[in-house]
Amino acid sequence: MVTAALAANAVQPVPGMPLSVPTFLSGWLTAELAPQLLAATVADAGIRVARGRIRSRADVAGLALAGVSATALTAVVTAGRGARAEVESALTEALGSDCRTVADRPASDGAVPWRQLAWPFRMRRADVVRVRNLAYAPGGRRFRMDVYHRRDTPTNAPVLLQIHGGGWVTGSKDHQGVPLMLEMASRGWVGAAINYPLSPRSVWPAHLIAIKRAVAWLRENAATYGGDPDFIAVTGGSAGGHLAAMLALTAGESGLQPGFEDADTSVQACAPHYGVYDFAGETGIKAVRQRVQSGLMPLVLGKQARFPEDYEAASPLAHLRADAPPFFVIHGTSDSFIPVAEAREFVRRLRAVSVNPVAYAELRGAQHAFDIFPSIRSITVARGVADFLDWVHAPRGHGRGRADADAG
Repeated sequence: MVTAALAANAVQPVPGMPLSVPTFLSGWLTAELAPQLLAATVADAGIRVARGRIRSRADVAGLALAGVSATALTAVVTAGRGARAEVESALTEALGSDCRTVADRPASDGAVPWRQLAWPFRMRRADVVRVRNLAYAPGGRRFRMDVYHRRDTPTNAPVLLQIHGGGWVTGSKDHQGVPLMLEMASRGWVGAAINYPLSPRSVWPAHLIAIKRAVAWLRENAATYGGDPDFIAVTGGSAGGHLAAMLALTAGESGLQPGFEDADTSVQACAPHYGVYDFAGETGIKAVRQRVQSGLMPLVLGKQARFPEDYEAASPLAHLRADAPPFFVIHGTSDSFIPVAEAREFVRRLRAVSVNPVAYAELRGAQHAFDIFPSIRSITVARGVADFLDWVHAPRGHGRGRADADAG
């Protein structure tokens, strides 16, 4: 019964704010561990039948529920495998039909790494080195960075900055973005995963200021680890997606760089995952209005924050610009915390003003935080993000406008 309920929630999450946390936790783990749960369900039912343990009506009912669970989990696995087509479609639409021939390296082959999925929480690669806890600014452990690079230490490699989520009040560089960091480092990129100050101890814009300090540090020090200080991309999930978008959209705003106003904190590409884009609720989306009116916003913005001025100042939708770097926005249709409609509206408005490509992959059945550990879906998305970033970095991809991409 429990397995059937979990599988049903993964197929169609229970809506509503009061249940969003348990709905997310159960749906997220079930959806991304669906192959393992499916194998366990089929094996358990098979063993019971083989041993002749189906005798009573309760046994028959249990076997029937196992069949329901297996059917639902198969649908979840199928949805996860569908991420490949969704990502491919997003890249082709935004970058042009020849996008696979522009990047410096061949695109991913799309094969499912079943051996890696057998041990989803063992996140390491033999060819990748992780240098831990480098201080990018004074202030203790919340100003620390982990650098990932290929063991042979490439030279002049593009850099990807990873910003963790956690609702601006929790989270760590150790627990998010690791699969993508490993994928990028294995491809020859340099990855940088950071901590930043958290609310309520620190209020907006302390989070973004710290991230800009990290970019400035990378511009000065990335070469030590093989990185190219002239090409830095940014990614992040949830609150990290919001901060990644804000970093990409506020280049050159000196008020967000106190004491280092002259530092170059621009980024050359942005790939936010299931991010928050409307801080002021101006899209009118019900779930967004509920978030804006919740107790979370005063924790992040401070109790003295004025509505709507201070809320809009922290909202990516209020910072859209024609010279925004190329974006690859990723969001799941089953997200229990941040509605997919918010991502759609952000993409629609950004595309209306930006001269650079804006790719958008909407992942059917994906929950919030689907990319925390390797799964069929998260591995596919990591490869797609890597292909997108390779395209932007390639000589013919970097700096091309949307019209050029459409012309192919």
